[in-house]
Amino acid sequence: MDLRLKDKVILITGGAKGIGAAIARTIAEEGAIPVIIDRDQDAAEKLNQDLRQCHGYSYLVVAELNTAEACFAAVEQTAKKPGRIDALVNNAGVNDSVGLEKGSPDQFVASLHRNLLHYYNMAHYALPHFKHTAGSIISISSKTAVTGQGGTSGYVASKGAILAMTREWAVELLP
Repeated sequence: MDLRLKDKVILITGGAKGIGAAIARTIAEEGAIPVIIDRDQDAAEKLNQDLRQCHGYSYLVVAELNTAEACFAAVEQTAKKPGRIDALVNNAGVNDSVGLEKGSPDQFVASLHRNLLHYYNMAHYALPHFKHTAGSIISISSKTAVTGQGGTSGYVASKGAILAMTREWAVELLP
């Protein structure tokens, strides 16, 4: 399959394991240059090494994306290495079981912080780079945003917000 990704620099948050790693592998097979952004240094280094051996190019940014400053640093570190950013895959998140009954208001807010805010921050800081490359933002959500799951109020609220935010960005950035 040809997704026309040859030589495109693509940031993937939560890129070391699970869905993120599958995305990194697939885009590398398509000739893109994956930038794995993850807090799990061991898993990220292993995947980065595998991708470099198989496909030649891959970059790694070890980061905990829990603050706006950390997101800014991850974007800027990426922009310096390969010199540009063509796409962002917002993927990092954790289904943390913060529910209505077995949770608290503080835990709910913390879940929103863990699963939502870095999507905005990463897109915000990558946007100036996209203006030079006509870049794309891909936001990974979850079916639970539509179906519910039970016992995961914070995660599900975040995933629903991601869907709404992505539609909003499409309208805002259309011109």
